[in-house]
Amino acid sequence: MQLITGAAGMNGRATVAEFVDAHSQVRALVRSISSAARSGLDQMQGVEVVEGDMTAPGGSEKALAGVERVLMISSAAPDMVETQCRFIDACRASGVRHLIKFSGAESGIGFDPAKFRFTRMHEEIEGYLEASGLAWTHIRPSQFMQVYLREIPDIVKLGAIRLPLAGISLSPVHVRDIAKVAYRLLRFGGHEGEKLEMTGPEALTMAEIAERISRAIGRKIVYQPIMASERRSALLASGVPAGFADALDEQVAERLKRPNSKIDLSTHEAFGVRPTTFGEFATEHAAILSGKPAS
Repeated sequence: MQLITGAAGMNGRATVAEFVDAHSQVRALVRSISSAARSGLDQMQGVEVVEGDMTAPGGSEKALAGVERVLMISSAAPDMVETQCRFIDACRASGVRHLIKFSGAESGIGFDPAKFRFTRMHEEIEGYLEASGLAWTHIRPSQFMQVYLREIPDIVKLGAIRLPLAGISLSPVHVRDIAKVAYRLLRFGGHEGEKLEMTGPEALTMAEIAERISRAIGRKIVYQPIMASERRSALLASGVPAGFADALDEQVAERLKRPNSKIDLSTHEAFGVRPTTFGEFATEHAAILSGKPAS
């Protein structure tokens, strides 16, 4: 049996969907049955939904029974290190053989862990897993293409993407590409002891991102550089917790030190996954980028 934690979240759901498309069985760990219902997991064929709490001692025992391989995802929260390390211990105690950690590319491109907290967290967890005695694999994706869906209000209302990223380039990757790799790892194993970097196929400036969205929706969208303080104020006004806004400030500061993004398609190639371009992503989401309700 294979288990996906954080299964009601964006990356967890995408990986579950790969199992469903392949008509394969999978177990999904969620914090509550209501979250499974909201995400549609409870209606997916072949998905065994189990309620549990990775943050609590003994909270994962039921989900881990009889499991051979696990994809470990949890929210980017202040207690992520404690949550995931406790879960690693639970996996070892339950006889799990191979644990696949959903990590982040910043752990592999020189982000200063003293200056970006999620780099520090991921590196701590990766080190703990590597010393645990379990077989391990780290998936390290770059920025998700899906983060640009957060900019829909400005795209629709102002015809603009407003971010504090100056003229740097990033190489965002489609969540579905990552899910295809995660599925193959979970289903078939292998790649133990490997750190799998994943980016998209293009290094794009924000102006180029805006241009591809323009093409997809048939409306001119521009990039408007803003100050980090302006972005922070907007995030806080929208209800983003101050701690998470702090982390995003740190991430921006580190990214601005590295204006030219790398492209690494080695993981796509190793798993036979065709890299999705940002233009394809924008076309796929053209309706909601235009302000139409999600179907």
